[in-house]
Order: sequence, then C-alpha cells, then structure tokens
Amino acid sequence: MLELQGIHKTFNIGTVNEKKALVDLNIKVNDGDFITVIGGNGAGKSTMLNIIAGVFQPEEGKIIIDGVESNKKAKKDNNFNGIVDITKMPEYKRASLIGRVFQDPMVGTAANMSIEENLALANRRGKKRGLRWNIKKEEREFFREKLKMLDLNLEDRLTTKVGLLSGGQRQALTLLMASLIKPKVLLLDEHTAALDPKTAGKVLNLTDEITTKDNITTIMITHNMKDAIKYGNRLIMMMNGAIIYDVCGEEKKNLTVNDLLMKFEQNSDGEFANDRMLLS
Repeated sequence: MLELQGIHKTFNIGTVNEKKALVDLNIKVNDGDFITVIGGNGAGKSTMLNIIAGVFQPEEGKIIIDGVESNKKAKKDNNFNGIVDITKMPEYKRASLIGRVFQDPMVGTAANMSIEENLALANRRGKKRGLRWNIKKEEREFFREKLKMLDLNLEDRLTTKVGLLSGGQRQALTLLMASLIKPKVLLLDEHTAALDPKTAGKVLNLTDEITTKDNITTIMITHNMKDAIKYGNRLIMMMNGAIIYDVCGEEKKNLTVNDLLMKFEQNSDGEFANDRMLLS
C-alpha cells in the first residue's frame, strides 16, 4: 500500500542548526497493516508522517503509494499496475488519499461549524463541491449511523457547534472524519497524548474498531509502549532518523515493555534514560 525508499530529510541545511531528521529511511507498508511507531524524542517519527502527508519534501528518496490513478501514458502502454510515485505530489492533492489525526484535538475540526458540517467536509474530500452545503437527508442519516459507533451520544447533536464538545469528543470526531471516506493510509500522530487516560483508552479502542472494520492501513505514533504492543499487527522502533527494529505477528504479541527498553538501551548508548517515553 505504501513504500518509502531511501528517504533523506535534513532541516536547516548548511547552518549550525543542521539536523538530519531522516537518514536513508526504508519501509514497506502492506495493505491493512496497523503499525505502531515508537522512538525517543527527535527520532524522526513525526517527520516521517509529515513526509508521507506531503508537508515536507525529502532531499532524496521516493514515496510510492498503491491504487492511485496512473498517468495516461502508462495506461496506453498497458504498463499500469496501480503503483504511483507521489514524492512530488503536493499536500493538498494527497488529502484524498491520506487521512490524518493530530495530537491536538482542536486541530482536526472546525470549531465554528456544526458536527454535520464537519462530517460533510470529510465526506466530500477529493470530490467536486459547490458553494452550497445542501446536506441531504440520506447523508444526514449516514452521519448518524457513523456517530453511533462512537457511543458518545453525538448522533442526536448534528447541529451542535464542534467548539462546544470536549477534547475527547472532538478527537473521536476527528478520527471518524479522517476515516469516513476510506483513505489509502491513516496517519495518527500521538492522537491520544493530550487526553486523560480514560478518554485516551476509549479513543484507542475506537481507533482499533474503525481500522479493523474497514481494513484501513494505519501508522500510529505513540510514546506509550504498552499501547504500542497492544494495538496493531506490527511495531517499528526509530532512532536517529532510521528504523532500528521492525517486528510483527506473534513476535510482536509476545513483546514486553522490558523487551523494548532493552532494545532502546542497546542502541542509545544510555541517551534514552531521560526520555519522556519512560513516563508512559
């Protein structure tokens, strides 16, 4: 579904603040994978998601995604296999392919718009739109059914302004919006870090339910090692802009927090001791 090939990303090139964020990063994400990503501060986790989303452009490397419309020449030559290089594709064009939920619950929704208006925006992502909302009865019923999944009693509050919702409700709504039209890849950048433990647990369970039900290919960054082990079918560990550990299946299920800590210590030369991940 997604492949990063030899990605390099450096910030502030040629200055005293030069920082190599990603160094020859290679990863192949299979269709339906739910990958949890862990790593210390500055490991390159969020930069990787920003590269995939098109926020940043790499200096080197390719980003390949499956199932994107091919170019006409490839179709004409019968060489189309559904795989396209999106490395140079701008962020706004990738919006129809990639769903994203950020750490801040306030980022993913429009506070001054109603719940149904926010959902309508998400439902029409990548489609031609006019100047009128014109939310049809069938569309409204579709929103109600989707909101019932959240179990937050939002299905009867479609006209409520999103700014009146709690942080947890907004983040759950953002998650629903990001996955409403099944994206090729769903990116979750510590999307429960700003929530209290109980609400975070509920949003994580919703994440698991939604991605499993619709078989959505997902990459989730987390600083909580227990969550990294519990959720998803695959776990990768990053350090200094590269992947140092990639585990899946039964091997992942049998991991413990101590296993991950040992892995970090083996690769960090003791620098990991003060990282905030230990607090999770």
